[in-house]
Amino acid sequence: MSTTDAAEAQGRIALVTGASRGIGAATVRALHRDGASVIIHAGRNRAAAEALAAELGSDTLVVVGDLTDPTARASIWEQALGWRGRLDVLVNNAGAWIASPLDDTDQWQQGWEDNLSLNLTACADLCRFAILHWSTTPSGGVIVNVASRSSHRGDDAEHLAYGAAKGGLLALTKGIARAFARHRVLAYAVAPGWVQTGLSGGTDLEAVVKTLPMQEITPPEDVAEVIAFLASGRSPHTTGATIDITGEDYVR
Repeated sequence: MSTTDAAEAQGRIALVTGASRGIGAATVRALHRDGASVIIHAGRNRAAAEALAAELGSDTLVVVGDLTDPTARASIWEQALGWRGRLDVLVNNAGAWIASPLDDTDQWQQGWEDNLSLNLTACADLCRFAILHWSTTPSGGVIVNVASRSSHRGDDAEHLAYGAAKGGLLALTKGIARAFARHRVLAYAVAPGWVQTGLSGGTDLEAVVKTLPMQEITPPEDVAEVIAFLASGRSPHTTGATIDITGEDYVR
């Protein structure tokens, strides 16, 4: 990272959701390396989040809460904001690949509710809190939403609700970018494909690798580096864009 990059990142305060592992943990490491103070959110795995905070050593705060609970969303935001009195970056990374099978009415209904709650509405609520906070400051802030290649192409028959929720997340990101650019609120999305996070949902990853142009699963650090750059605010006129990170597995 250049000296200029470091200067841009230095002093920023960032909230990263779902940060105890995978893309979230890699993003925390990248932001912290670049000089940011980082709030590490975990849904349930406090031990992993605290281990990450201990690894980094300073300028971190661990916040635990269930993002499917609207009350908890507000509490997570308030704890994060109260730490240093401001937030500059929101990374909506928390999410899950939740099935919504057609042949079971109860699972279908529950799958839609769970996908929309975690993968879309929780992100929307945190974006709302961020925008309201930044509307009172002249410097604005940065939102990075972690979407999916499914946002563009849809998902498989068992995960229609997941694809729809992630597609909605892209629409949310674009709407925020258009509506609040004049207030210096920058909103971006990243759309990964298969990422090596340890959460394959029972998928045969060896078989998946054989279908990929680069013959490897994307490491979470690849996604984290893009997020860290966007969070730096160094490319404000990219606001509203979605960056695909799929190793050529999906090309638009």
